[in-house]
Amino acid sequence: MAQALGLDFGTTNTVIAVAESGDDTRSVSFTSPAGTTDSMRTALSFLKDPQLGAGALKVEAGQAAIRAFIDNPGDCRFLQSIKTFAASALFQGTLVHARRFQFEDLMEVFLKRLQAYAGEGWPDETKRLVAGRPVHFAGASPDPQLAVTRYNEALTRLGFPEIHYVYEPVAAAFYFARTLKRDATVLVADFGGGTTDFSLIRFSTEGGKLSATPIGHSGVGIAGDQFDARIIDQLVAPEIGKGSQFKSFGKLLDVPSNYYLAFSRWNQLSVFKTMKEFTDLKSLVRQAEEPEKLELFIDLIDHDEGYPLYQAVSATKMALSSAEEAEFRFSPLGKAGEKRVTRRDFESWIADDLTRMEQALDEVLTTSNTQADSIDKVFLTGGTSFVPAVRDIFHRRFDASRIETGGELVSIAHGLSLIGERDDIEQWVA
Repeated sequence: MAQALGLDFGTTNTVIAVAESGDDTRSVSFTSPAGTTDSMRTALSFLKDPQLGAGALKVEAGQAAIRAFIDNPGDCRFLQSIKTFAASALFQGTLVHARRFQFEDLMEVFLKRLQAYAGEGWPDETKRLVAGRPVHFAGASPDPQLAVTRYNEALTRLGFPEIHYVYEPVAAAFYFARTLKRDATVLVADFGGGTTDFSLIRFSTEGGKLSATPIGHSGVGIAGDQFDARIIDQLVAPEIGKGSQFKSFGKLLDVPSNYYLAFSRWNQLSVFKTMKEFTDLKSLVRQAEEPEKLELFIDLIDHDEGYPLYQAVSATKMALSSAEEAEFRFSPLGKAGEKRVTRRDFESWIADDLTRMEQALDEVLTTSNTQADSIDKVFLTGGTSFVPAVRDIFHRRFDASRIETGGELVSIAHGLSLIGERDDIEQWVA
């Protein structure tokens, strides 16, 4: 019987780990129509399936959801980055084939698909579920209590008898601390899709048992998805009407920027087709000074080009992590979707975001009255930690010998499951 299940429900990817005894953990493996993997893209697809009955929906998650979406253009509803809705009071659900799904419904459906994909690999009688949560949730005005309430509702539906929440960087720190040879003060920086979180923890070993004293936490709702939004804003939005104008009662007005804000964010783009803003956008075409651009915008939404755009942006961002220049290719824009991007340009677009990340780092050091030279180890984790400009923040402050990376996908989930094994779990919860 597994003692604890660690759930890293991420903005981009989700990983589940099981602690079985001592320091032994394993990732839960998922076998879906798209193959077998230890991590799942946090995405859902919904497709009407008459074989299941009138109004029934065939649901897939992760890579299988992506495949269903690609194989059924126009008929499949695809959602990604759903975690970003968790703390938003403005999000009151979305329509999927005429059925309304609240956030907790989406989270429940996603996790139940993962449970089905896991099959016999899913532990039947887990005593504890330890779920990760960011220090600060993503969004303009996030409500953390609302997010936890929604998490609780979804996780309770899955039947877990005991549910705990641990800050994601704390879990990553615990995963990393197993490798420590002596007592140490550790700074963990967790760069996810929606949030950047910092935790400063003092680890010590007494009687062979690892103990920890939290020193400070901070975070900001900026990470990889925000970097993606900057790329879209610079390379795509001007081609579909950003900065253009329309006529209204004899006056020239700017096309509202909120349309492009929604278009550049994966969670909003997933639901944009069902939002009032999309209907309003369609009504502007006749009055637009450059109607062909707005028509192209509408076509991108109608033809569900959000995921191909995600692929194009991700490929460019990844390439810029190892090269000074990269190609951006997004075929639905034709020639306008073929552009060269330099790392210098990209870093200029994300400069304000990098500043806010660095301010969050300053915050945890200042509020805890900790000097940079008193930190023994710095552990960077999460996909956005590969961005050179992000790493530079730490190389400017800390000696390279103290900076370590690794476990970009698994560190949080495995750390959560290990914490779930402990008798002093209350010491670790958020």
